[in-house]
Order: sequence, then structure tokens, then C-alpha cells
Amino acid sequence: MADFVQNSQTKTAVRELASPIASITAFNLIVQSVITDNPFGCVAYMTAGENHDPVEKTREGYTARLVYEDANAKSIGTASHKFSTLAGFNAGVTALLAAAAVTTAHGGTALHDAENDAFAATLKCHDANGELYMVNFSRDRVTLTSYSDEAIRTAVETWADTVPDLA
Repeated sequence: MADFVQNSQTKTAVRELASPIASITAFNLIVQSVITDNPFGCVAYMTAGENHDPVEKTREGYTARLVYEDANAKSIGTASHKFSTLAGFNAGVTALLAAAAVTTAHGGTALHDAENDAFAATLKCHDANGELYMVNFSRDRVTLTSYSDEAIRTAVETWADTVPDLA
């Protein structure tokens, strides 16, 4: 029986944020700035006959939290709804707050608990050295995965140090 033999050394690095990213708007601005501004110096590439941008969003997810309160501001119910796009999240929150039948069923008032929303996005980056690596953003951390060249971690860390929300 053949054995698996390690043929590369990939690494993972995590930055735990001092405080969660304050809003979905701030989160989206950070993610979009990486895609648009390409602060890591990534390069376009071709694989399997398909052209790829230097930085591509490969996954995203957004969870809206709602609280239902009675007339005394006591919590009498909660809801959590997951969306695969930012547009879906925004439309979903609006629709959920307007869902009179659900609010009536809870017997209270629906409130968007934005402080407890969750969101994440994964970006695939192609370094000039040929490496593909991932940068995953969530509300409370940034994770760099599948890299081997320490210069990649240094570039991501140097950039993150300039973004106040990523302290």
C-alpha cells in the first residue's frame, strides 16, 4: 500500500480582531477594497483555459439576527436568517422586519439585532510568485490560508495594519 508523502508546506495565519467589525457596510468596504485596489500585488492568471482576475471572491455568507420584544422591551423570540449575497441580506432584513404575520405570531415587535449579525467572505488571490492563497474575512477575524511564501503573510499583515477596523 502506498503512503502519502508531503510535497509542499502550506501555512495558515489568523488575526483575531480586538473588536468585531462594526457593520456590514464597513465589512463590505474592506472586502471590496481588496478586490478593487489589490493591495497584495496579486496578478491575473489563466487555468484550464479560463482567465482569472488577480483577486476573486469565491464565497460569501451573511446572517441576520432579529429579536422580538414585548411592550416592556423583554425578549420574547429570536430569529436567524442566512443569505448568500449582500443584496439578499439587505432585502431579507427589510422583508423580515415588514413580515407582520411573523411579528404577530411572536406577539411583539421585530427588531434587527445588527450587533449580532454575522458575515464572511473568502477571496482567492494569485501571487506574482504563482501561489494561490485564500484570505477569509469574518466579523471577528481575518484568516490567511494555503500560502507558503512568508512574503505573502507579510504583505497581508502590512495591509491589515493600515485598516483601522482590522486592529
